[in-house]
Amino acid sequence: MMFNKVEICGVNTSKLPKLKEKEMKELIFKSQNGEPGCRDKIIEGNLRLVLSVIKRFNSRGENADDLFQVGCIGLMKSIDNFNLSLDVRFSTYAVPMIIGEIRRYLRDNNSIRVSRSLRDIAYRALQVRDRLTNENNKEPTVAQIAKELKLPREDVVFALDALQEPVSLFQPIYHDGGDEVYVMDQIRDTKNLDNSWLENISIKEGMNKLKDRERLILNLRFFEGRTQMEVADEIGISQAQVSRVEKNALKHMKKYV
Repeated sequence: MMFNKVEICGVNTSKLPKLKEKEMKELIFKSQNGEPGCRDKIIEGNLRLVLSVIKRFNSRGENADDLFQVGCIGLMKSIDNFNLSLDVRFSTYAVPMIIGEIRRYLRDNNSIRVSRSLRDIAYRALQVRDRLTNENNKEPTVAQIAKELKLPREDVVFALDALQEPVSLFQPIYHDGGDEVYVMDQIRDTKNLDNSWLENISIKEGMNKLKDRERLILNLRFFEGRTQMEVADEIGISQAQVSRVEKNALKHMKKYV
């Protein structure tokens, strides 16, 4: 399901109604006081809001219909819990609620399973972090969070790390209009520093066929374990140029390997 389609979850987005803020709050008041039909009108009037929120997650590869339905659950929670006494627009309150509902769904359905106990520790740690940040106007250390929770520091670190979403090594993080730089290009190899593997896979001849700068970049990248940014700083060119030279050199070497 593509995000730019007119219909999603059976809803024709081009025909969705729009509610003015005053009308919205009047309906919320009636809905919270049990007047039938008002809640449905609010939901229908805010489906565009849900649709705009799920676009933020279009790179996750999730089914758009599923995210739309989960977003609607967040919308309904927003309607039921919105405080009309506060001078806040409904959309300002609803958007974080919808995002939170979608993120919970994505966490709970992640292919890398995290135990319930770890999730509980992580959520409690996040709550403590927010509270301490508000009280002290600065973000607390992990040690301070662990002290508040009366847990070992290692348990808190492990729990918070478990909530981090995995990132593909091939995820692009920068491009200059042509060549892209991937996560793997930023990783430094501190283990495979032994130059003997060069001879073992018979690429010495290929290296000798390269230009001086190509050979230098490959040596720094693969024999000394440097990142592209470190190589760029050392030889005085941009990271995108390092990426281009590296890829061209590897392509050239394939003729001799």
